[in-house]
Amino acid sequence: MDIDITIKDERWQSCGFDVNTALNLVAGHIYNIIEIPEYATEMSVVLCDDAFIQRLNKEYRGKDKATNVLSFPQLADGVMDPSSPDMAMESSLGDIIVSYDTIAYEAEDQEKTLEDHFKHMCVHGMLHLLGYDHIDNDEAEEMESLEVEILSLMGIKNPYSETEIMA
Repeated sequence: MDIDITIKDERWQSCGFDVNTALNLVAGHIYNIIEIPEYATEMSVVLCDDAFIQRLNKEYRGKDKATNVLSFPQLADGVMDPSSPDMAMESSLGDIIVSYDTIAYEAEDQEKTLEDHFKHMCVHGMLHLLGYDHIDNDEAEEMESLEVEILSLMGIKNPYSETEIMA
C-alpha cells in the first residue's frame, strides 16, 4: 500500500519513532487480517496538532473540540466498486488525520508509549476507512476485536482492558 504522509506539526519528526515505518507495519498487519481489494492501493495520513484536527472535527462532525484521530473514507461504506469507470479515483481508501497533542496526552495518561498509541489510533483509523464503525454495541465489539487482534501481532496489549475514550 502506498501511504502518503503529510506532516503539519514538526513534533512528529522528532517523536522518537519512524512514523512511516509504523504506518507500513500497521497497514501490513491489517492486510494480513482483513481481505482488502487489491485495487485499494493508497491512503493519505495527515500528522497534525490539536488546532488543525479541531477545525476538521468542527467542520465535518459538528464537534468543536480536538480528538485523537479522524477518518475520511473515500467511499461511505468502505467498499470500492471494481466495475466503476472511475476506478483510478477509487484506488484511495481515504484519509486519516492524527493529532500529536491528543495522542501524546492520552499515551501518558494511559501509561502507554507514544508509538504504541499511535499504532493503535492508526489501526482504528484504517478500520474506519474499510467501513468498520463503533456506533452501536455490535459494531463496536467487532471493531474492537479486530483492533485487539491486529495490535497483538505488534506486541501491543489490549487497549480495551481498561476504559479508553474513542474518537
